[in-house]
Amino acid sequence: MSKQITLNVTVRERTGKGGAREARREGFVPGVLYGGGDDPVALNLRKNEVLKAINTGAFLASTVTLAHDGKKQMVIPQAIQMHPVNDQPEHVDLYRVKKDQIITVEVAVHFINEEESPGIKKGAALNVVRHAVEMNVRADSIPESLEADLTGLDIGDNIKISDIKLPDGAEPTITDRDFTIASVVGRGIAAEEEEEDTDAPEADEVEAINQSGDEETPAEE
Repeated sequence: MSKQITLNVTVRERTGKGGAREARREGFVPGVLYGGGDDPVALNLRKNEVLKAINTGAFLASTVTLAHDGKKQMVIPQAIQMHPVNDQPEHVDLYRVKKDQIITVEVAVHFINEEESPGIKKGAALNVVRHAVEMNVRADSIPESLEADLTGLDIGDNIKISDIKLPDGAEPTITDRDFTIASVVGRGIAAEEEEEDTDAPEADEVEAINQSGDEETPAEE
């Protein structure tokens, strides 16, 4: 399961750029809550809580609980705007979800048991094709990561998505083939393959995640 994140919020009465600047001066991060069939709501989020959530490394791949006046709302972060100079959060877009709702997120892949790979012991390299996999999962069951086991892999062997145990109810968005996650290759080959992957990514690998379907998120700031 992904990390549980709770953010305490207040409703921001003043909207627009002026309201957002005022929120930042007072130590808050302005945000907007969308979706769920309700009108957008301007929010103020506590900056220390937003920074803590970002530092988990899983903020954009986790559901978040908003707490306001004793009530709670499950949401998923859609976007974070960071300041280009000081790298501080400037604005957060959030989208309402239900716990049994199927959403699309990217889940990081962690590689384990590298020391148990005969190929790597021989000096080969692990050529990672996908550091994360886009998946359809229930909002309340987002996995923190996927584990790719390198045990027994020799030079020329691959790890496919079918080799990874997926959480119940989760499936990759790519369903028409058993795609490669990583391969064990000679170091010269690894450099060549990495260059090829960088220059020509698969078309279905660059789909943008848009939790709100066709609804576009208006820019407040």
